[in-house]
Amino acid sequence: MSAVDVLVLGGGAAGLMCALVAGRRGRRVVVVEHAERVGKKILMSGGGRCNFTNLHTAPANFLSANPHFCKSALARYTPADFVAMVEAHGIAYHEKELGQLFCDVSSKLIVRMLVDECRAAGVEIRTGTAIRAVHADAPGFRVETDAGTLAAGSLVVATGGLSIPRMGATGFGFDLARRFGHRVLPLRAGLVPLTLSGAPLERNAELAGVATPVEIAHGGARFRNAMLFTHRGLSGPAILQISSYWQPGETLHVDLLPERDAAEWLAAARRAHPDAELRTQLAEVLPKRLAQRLCDHDLGHRRMRQLQPPDLARIAGLLHAWPVLPSGTEGYRTAEVTLGGVDTDTLDSRTMMSRTVPGLHFVGEVVDVTGHLGGFNFQWAWASGNAAGLVA
Repeated sequence: MSAVDVLVLGGGAAGLMCALVAGRRGRRVVVVEHAERVGKKILMSGGGRCNFTNLHTAPANFLSANPHFCKSALARYTPADFVAMVEAHGIAYHEKELGQLFCDVSSKLIVRMLVDECRAAGVEIRTGTAIRAVHADAPGFRVETDAGTLAAGSLVVATGGLSIPRMGATGFGFDLARRFGHRVLPLRAGLVPLTLSGAPLERNAELAGVATPVEIAHGGARFRNAMLFTHRGLSGPAILQISSYWQPGETLHVDLLPERDAAEWLAAARRAHPDAELRTQLAEVLPKRLAQRLCDHDLGHRRMRQLQPPDLARIAGLLHAWPVLPSGTEGYRTAEVTLGGVDTDTLDSRTMMSRTVPGLHFVGEVVDVTGHLGGFNFQWAWASGNAAGLVA
């Protein structure tokens, strides 16, 4: 049995960050990853270019039962701190939109940077290593793997969530937390496409592939971005964002004309084109197939001059609050994150350490802190990993 100072379970974003920070402090650190390589979720993110942070990161961009928990870690490791490391490694990047930073070339460069920093700090990374059992042996921990047993004074759980199981995601971290007496808040898929079924799916069948800018407000959140119709239901950034706030059985109301006053536009269109069909006018501001679908199923087929003030008001109301009743989500198969996780009430927000088990830390997605779409979850990984690495 070999002994180390810090044992990190999981070679994802949070785990590697924690390891390199602890290693820089002179700690003997070993990272154990069950997959054959580290950073698999980093590699596939952002279409292979990794949306590695967001310049506008703030606590308001995160969901948690305790919205204040993330503040300390985020304040002590900012997007600027991670960007400084990226620039030090000569990695070219760009801002795509809304503060989202992406690699110009490949997400492989981010993984290579983290691994190089770990090696420079003396961190040992063991891939393809399965964990058999974890024991608390005061004043530390004993972890049995298929490659031998490791003893460590500090144990960092960075095993991620349940999202994208094909990448190797498991519930190991949640099970471990429960075994050590930690409450795990209800888990569900977040940042995930919504599904439709029955008549709603049939009515939208011809719209697969159509995208349009929308605004959706629900559960106290409001997002303006693109919505995409799919063969299963709805996707696109606006839908992924609101999915984290939506609960089964709830109806969403989608503003299909977020940048216009529909009532004023309809009145002007009626004056200017009284003999035009409603669908023709709608096709001026909406995708043609969407305009056709709205008239076929919601608005009817009439000429503009036939529409009276009550008709125009009803149409405007529908355009600004088109109702959608999802039947569910696509689940963890395509979800970008896992909502819920280790209850933050059981963790110290400055160190990510358990309040009841000294030396035990939880970082990243396994914790009940989930970011919005757009690089926020990576920033939480860097910040929480840094917080643990400074003390583990």
